[in-house]
Amino acid sequence: MPESAIFLETTLRFITRAGPEIDVASTKAFTTQLSALFLLTLLLTKAHQRLGNEDEKAYLDELRHLPIAVDKVLALEPGIEAWAKQFAEKHHALFLGRGRHYPIALEGALKLKEISCIHAEAYTAGELKHGPLALVDSEMPVVVVAPNDEMLEKLKTNMREVSARGGQLYVFADGDSAVQASEGINVLMMPEHYGLLSPVLHVVALQLLSYHVALVKGTDVDKPRNLAKSVTVE
Repeated sequence: MPESAIFLETTLRFITRAGPEIDVASTKAFTTQLSALFLLTLLLTKAHQRLGNEDEKAYLDELRHLPIAVDKVLALEPGIEAWAKQFAEKHHALFLGRGRHYPIALEGALKLKEISCIHAEAYTAGELKHGPLALVDSEMPVVVVAPNDEMLEKLKTNMREVSARGGQLYVFADGDSAVQASEGINVLMMPEHYGLLSPVLHVVALQLLSYHVALVKGTDVDKPRNLAKSVTVE
């Protein structure tokens, strides 16, 4: 925000213009920052003469189309609500992602902790056998961010490891990723694969999941317990 202390203290500023967010758990600020950082990356790439005019136009067109793509994700809300009813009685959850979608898994776990008070942790899926897999059983829901990218086949291997141990999978997958729903594998198909901007779409779906879990549990979505909008102590 232009009136914030960090804005006044810094020399170089990039205002995201997400507008005020009243609730404690940030949502639109997160997605806006992802979009802003993508734009900043394009500018830096162009400054280093590594971005041609055609590629620049294609990326900017994807950014302009992003609101329509997000609206399509919001249309998945009924399916996400159904999942939320299954999550509400759980005490723990794991979130898995790979590559650029690992931070999105982290955001999904954070939101679930913040507003539904369910303990959740996120891991890069490649680390599953380095400890987290020991926690997996029929009472441990495992949320997977599964875009159709270069990491998909390795991610499917991780999903099979969870299934083999009785874990319940909840997969946000791209429509062309060939991830099929079956016993213990719940799948919601994202409306379209969105390349480098895919994290924006997937994080909206994860935020919706946390929101609806909180509604089912009756926890305060806007003002989670023990949390405050402003941090006033070091």
